[in-house]
Amino acid sequence: MNWLAHLYLSEPEVEFRVGNLLPDWLRPWEMVGLSEGFQRGILRHRAIDAFTDANPLVRRSVRRFEKSFRRYGGVLTDVFYDHFLAAGWSGHSTEPLGEFVHGFYDSVGEVRGHIPAEACAVLEHMRAGDWLGSYATVAGIEMTLRRMSRRLRFPFDLAAAMGVLEAQYEGFREDFEGFFPMLKGEVLEG
Repeated sequence: MNWLAHLYLSEPEVEFRVGNLLPDWLRPWEMVGLSEGFQRGILRHRAIDAFTDANPLVRRSVRRFEKSFRRYGGVLTDVFYDHFLAAGWSGHSTEPLGEFVHGFYDSVGEVRGHIPAEACAVLEHMRAGDWLGSYATVAGIEMTLRRMSRRLRFPFDLAAAMGVLEAQYEGFREDFEGFFPMLKGEVLEG
């Protein structure tokens, strides 16, 4: 799952929430020595990723990509699933999506001095571009994939996968809708 799902599946404390995002931005040794709140979030992140990567519905989504995209199929699926979470947000939360994401953005200032500068920079860009809120639209997902492409070690246009999303939108959505309740049950109740 991508960042919106990680936040949705977090405890409400800001350290936990930020900790649940840190493994995507930092190397393991950069997370050593962070407070218990961050560490609990880091553990939740790893549990979410392990459950997601092993799930047959997620694997089916990854197989929906043609061979040229398979190397990035897991990452693309994570982003597409965040789109379905954002687009169907009212079915998952009584708090409006905008309030949820802006509440998170507003809380980040509390922990800026306690996390590495690289993570602070990502959080600032996330807020400035409302990355989390943008997941609700297909155009927002395309912009996200373009941004991600610039960070890859080897040049690859992840946004070209938008054609796969458009062609198989309902299939990806069905996979997500089957998978996400299982993930919530595993992480929040398990």
